Parts: sequence; structure tokens; C-alpha cells
Amino acid sequence: MSEESATTTIIKRKKLFAGDGHHGGAWKVAYADFVTAMMAFFMLMWILNATTEDQRRGLADYFNPSVPLAEKSGGGTDVLWGDSPNTSDMLASSNHGGAYASMAQSEALRDLLMQQLREEIDDSLARVTLTPEGVIVDLMDSADQPVFALGRASATARLEGILTEITPSLTVSGRAIKIVGHTDDLKFARRDYSNWELSADRANVARRVAVQRGLPVARIVEVSGQADRMPISEDSSAPENRRISILLFNEEVWPLEDN
Repeated sequence: MSEESATTTIIKRKKLFAGDGHHGGAWKVAYADFVTAMMAFFMLMWILNATTEDQRRGLADYFNPSVPLAEKSGGGTDVLWGDSPNTSDMLASSNHGGAYASMAQSEALRDLLMQQLREEIDDSLARVTLTPEGVIVDLMDSADQPVFALGRASATARLEGILTEITPSLTVSGRAIKIVGHTDDLKFARRDYSNWELSADRANVARRVAVQRGLPVARIVEVSGQADRMPISEDSSAPENRRISILLFNEEVWPLEDN
């Protein structure tokens, strides 16, 4: 056998593996999601360890609020019963600002007013809600329990009883107060009198009754009528649209000198 025929040529081919360009960065996204989830998990563990049961309940209400909201005026037919993390003395005194203390005071005032109203009327005929401006008390009509006589601005015994019950709380709150009258969309036969006049007259009657029951005149900063422009029912003729709204302003919204 010749030397030439005994020589064997071996060719070694090196395989190169190239990452698929479409999926090459997918692991980075997955890893970022994992890190974010772990951060959220550890944050949750820290919150559970650093807060009380009442504070945790308040945090749950923040993400799944039980304070009812209506379409027009920020109200509903129910109220939040329970504490909030904002009621904690720690939050109010640990450089978190006055907003926490103000919210805690508003929540306590709301609960007190709703409890007093429940002693006088059904839940469906009154509501107390929180808004960015303050606490709103709505006193609503029903077909058989009117706040005012239909088409008139004279106070009923029901309105007087309600204001007798809640005026002490309105007074000690130390807040500026706005009273607004509302009506349904039923029209008057008279040309010189409309729902505008009626709603304003009813608000003034409510103001006079509250003052007679001991509310300081200086607490009232506005009295107005909205006629039928702010209904709370889809049926603009519904009795609940006939109502008196009492807004107790947050101090940062409308401060009073004697607060």
C-alpha cells in the first residue's frame, strides 16, 4: 500500500448555535416580571407585619372601597362602618401631613351623623358620604315621608326632627357648612315661581331650622338652590330628587377662623 493511499483527511466542522433573534430577550422580560412580583410580595409581607388589624382593614377598603358613590353627587345608599388606617394616631403624627388627620375626622363625623340619622329615619331616606370637599348629608323625600310638603317650602315635622338630632354634631364639628336645596323636574303652573326659587327657599328654611336648633350662624357660609339640575335618580321625577344637602367642608377646603 502506498504512502499516499494511507493518508486520511479528517475535516472537523464546528457547529455554531445562534440564538433565535425573536426569543433572545424573552428571558429578560420574564426575569423582570419575577423581580417585580417578589418586590410586591416582600412589600406585602412588610405591610402585614407593620400594621394593625384596623389599618389593614382600611387598606383593603382603599383598593376595594365600600364608601358608596352615586352618579351625580358622590353619594350612595350605604355607609362605611369600620376603621381606616388614616384613623391611626401614628399616621397622623409621623410627618404624613394633615390630610390623614382630616380624613380620619371626616370618617368619624360621617359615622356619627349616620348613626344619629338612623335613629330618626330609614337608611334609604338619608345618606352620609365623603367627598374631596368634605362630608355631605342628604335628606331625601319619599312618597309618604316628605322633607317638605309637595311644591312648598314650609318645614315638616320630619325635617325638624332630623335637624334637631344632628345639629349638635354639625355644631361641634367646627366646620363651615353649605346648605343646598334640590327638587324634581315637575313644573309649576305659576310663571313667577319655579324650581329654582323653590329649591333656594327650602335651603333657607333648613338653614333657619338648624339655627333655631343651635347651629351658629357663622358656621353657614353658603345657602343655594340647584332646582332639578342634580338628580340622584335616573327618573328625574322621582321623590328622592327632592332633597336637602348639607355639606360640611374639610378645614383645608374652607377654614374658619374659630376652628
